Amino acid sequence: MSSDGRRAVSAASFDKTLVLDVEGKRELHALSGDSSYVSGIAMSADGRLAVSIVYIDGDQSLRVWDLDGGRELRTFSDSSFVDGVAMSADGRLAVSFHGERELRVWDVQSGRELRTLQGHSKVKGVAVNANGSVAISAFNDKTLGVWNMDSGRQLRTLEGHFSRVTGVAVSADGRIAVSASEDRTLRLWDVDGGRELVTFTTYVGLLCCAISLDGKTIVAGDKNGDIHYLRCE
Repeated sequence: MSSDGRRAVSAASFDKTLVLDVEGKRELHALSGDSSYVSGIAMSADGRLAVSIVYIDGDQSLRVWDLDGGRELRTFSDSSFVDGVAMSADGRLAVSFHGERELRVWDVQSGRELRTLQGHSKVKGVAVNANGSVAISAFNDKTLGVWNMDSGRQLRTLEGHFSRVTGVAVSADGRIAVSASEDRTLRLWDVDGGRELVTFTTYVGLLCCAISLDGKTIVAGDKNGDIHYLRCE
């Protein structure tokens, strides 16, 4: 969803991705893809650009879309199976993650791969701060990794979960991260200090999470299909 809450994108599986006007409750565009299968999508904060994961006849690519005009701008290929993608709020960078330990950083404007980040465990999710300087990855080994996007170096590891981490989000300034886990907890982290700030416990394993631009509102989804809203003062 865009930062102003007015525009959303939805991966509609076969043939198209939907661009939605949230306030007007209507479809703006259907982004078609030549009998393609769309498995994931990420959008810039202003709602003008998106990157989608597209499969066609066994081949896959990342596609960049102009959401105002509903047209494809460029395609860049990825030789590995892509599990998910995240985008910096300014739309400059995208980060894709793969079935094993690897993350790839892309220049959205040119479609060029900038660098590869090598994690220590299978990657389950990734989030990028507003200006693309910091990324947070969720790992299968119960930890999170904090990355410097300019150097590609992992700065620190965040430890505290008792089961695999299933989702991660980061505030716009990159100072606060939130993680969801199968251990039924949602945890807030001081990214710079590498320490856990607070833990929220639920009654079932969590699958995903999101955080507002100011870092004060958190949303998480669980295995039962329930949505949890938290407000941090």
